[in-house]
Amino acid sequence: MSEKKNQFKVGLGVTGGIAAYKAIEVLRLLQKSDCDVRVAMTTHAAEFIQPLTFRALSGHYVLVDDYDSGNPDPIAHINFSQEIDLFLVVPATANTLAKFANGIADDFITSTYLASTAPVLVAPAMNTTMWNQPATARNIARLKSDGVRFVEPIAGELACKTVGTGKLEDVENIAAQAMAMLKGTGHSARDLENERVVITVGGTREAIDPVRFISNRSSGRMGFALARAAFERGAEVTVIAGSTSVDPPTGPRIINALSAAEMHEAVFEEISDATVFIGAAAVADYRPKSAAASKIKKKDRDEMSLELERTEDILAKVSSTRRNGVIVAGFAAETTNVVEYATEKLKKKNLDLVIANDITKDGAGFNSETNIASIIEKGGAAENLPKMSKLELAHVILDRIAKIRDAGK
Repeated sequence: MSEKKNQFKVGLGVTGGIAAYKAIEVLRLLQKSDCDVRVAMTTHAAEFIQPLTFRALSGHYVLVDDYDSGNPDPIAHINFSQEIDLFLVVPATANTLAKFANGIADDFITSTYLASTAPVLVAPAMNTTMWNQPATARNIARLKSDGVRFVEPIAGELACKTVGTGKLEDVENIAAQAMAMLKGTGHSARDLENERVVITVGGTREAIDPVRFISNRSSGRMGFALARAAFERGAEVTVIAGSTSVDPPTGPRIINALSAAEMHEAVFEEISDATVFIGAAAVADYRPKSAAASKIKKKDRDEMSLELERTEDILAKVSSTRRNGVIVAGFAAETTNVVEYATEKLKKKNLDLVIANDITKDGAGFNSETNIASIIEKGGAAENLPKMSKLELAHVILDRIAKIRDAGK
């Protein structure tokens, strides 16, 4: 019986950062997705983790030095680079990005970058100050213009104990973006460059008194994923954020608006020159009719009644007052009759598309890193999507928006 061939071939480059050990997890995730992964390392990466680890897991000789006597292929940087479907670098140091951007080929990984015709995806990780340096920004801008895709680092506590942006993105999201590129469900590097995208994110808080409020379970994770994906694709992105429990992405402009009224005001200050509006926030449908000026004391009472009033329907108003050509998308988080209620929302609010999800499903609830959604476009049937990371779903949604835009043109 012939040996089963893997669907994709990935060249995994590992450079010299403390996050090098996470490349092991990326390798394993790619293998589970039917990828044959060959690994190349810089000499500094080999100081953090031994090549033998990757060799044992990948089943391939790990390339560090083209001229090493143990290397079975004397022109490996050419053969390696020509045989892969994707060149993925995890982690990518500031030094490696600088070499890529300036055409320097002084080790195996930088030589592979110059010799490869495969798409390139890099996941940077570095100290916050290094990430924020103008020189790093220039190198990233040059690489993006060359078509290199980035999995941007996230904010958090770094190995040096600094808190800020520079931490390697979650390995699940790195693998998901790699698979999206391999499967052809990705996007062209800067296909939203001429778009101005406004996105509402998170939940709202409706005050009962200065201490208490009514809110919901929205974390903002899906909305921030959309903001990040749109920014990576070249859009000018403004996020109007309510209450969130996850860090916002680097790049998009963030406007804080905690209540439904504040979010309504912020949206209509920003919407005038937007080309795309995505209502991903879970805006409260009702708020207390009057909020107490001071903390309500419970005293001896066992019950308290609140009189509620409707809040402004931001999504419906954006849709009804939009100029020609503005694309409006909304979300429908439901627990029953998901597609039916979402379709009704699409029609009632005259949306271009709605993304529906059953929050009772495992892997689709609030604050989950994954989602299970159905996308419904105006005049079309529901398209049921499999479980995927929220960042991967964000790119699928933006693909649909780009398709609607191109059809309108």
